[in-house]
Amino acid sequence: MGPLVGVLALQGGFAAHEIALVELGASTRHVRTVDDLVGLDALVLPGGESTTMSMLLESSKLFDPIAEIISQGLPIFGTCAGMILLATNVHDARPDQRSFGAINIDVRRNAYGRQVDSFEADIEVISLLTPFHAVFIRAPQVIGAFETVEVLARHNDNIVLARENAITVASFHPELTADTRIHEIFMKSL
Repeated sequence: MGPLVGVLALQGGFAAHEIALVELGASTRHVRTVDDLVGLDALVLPGGESTTMSMLLESSKLFDPIAEIISQGLPIFGTCAGMILLATNVHDARPDQRSFGAINIDVRRNAYGRQVDSFEADIEVISLLTPFHAVFIRAPQVIGAFETVEVLARHNDNIVLARENAITVASFHPELTADTRIHEIFMKSL
């Protein structure tokens, strides 16, 4: 039996993450309550709307328990809105929006534009022999990163995939393709 990976299931694209994780041999669990965090080997914070996810994390009383497991070193993978939730600094966030400050990056929400400005691009990823076809939907942009952050991929000189300690983030949606290699990079950190 593979590792047990929780997928935050309050809002956003959590089901597609589960498919990729199961294909790689993981067991998955929807995370909607504090009890769902018990026994996890890793956690995925999916894409969605970061302000809404922040409010739902508060109303479900999950924000502080997730912050605690992050501080204990649980591997976390955040995509799109998940990246925003994990960033140290979020430019243009609402005043009531909270983030975990788990990876030393500064991000700008929806930096690539509105929904109609969404796009796909092939990106070169460190450790992958062929490009990964990335889907960017109202994607955040990394506008600054500490030297402790390992850059795994860029698009037009912008960081789009990065890792620091047990935290991996992507500004795109790797779960929206049949290619599981980005999830596999995360799974190798478990």
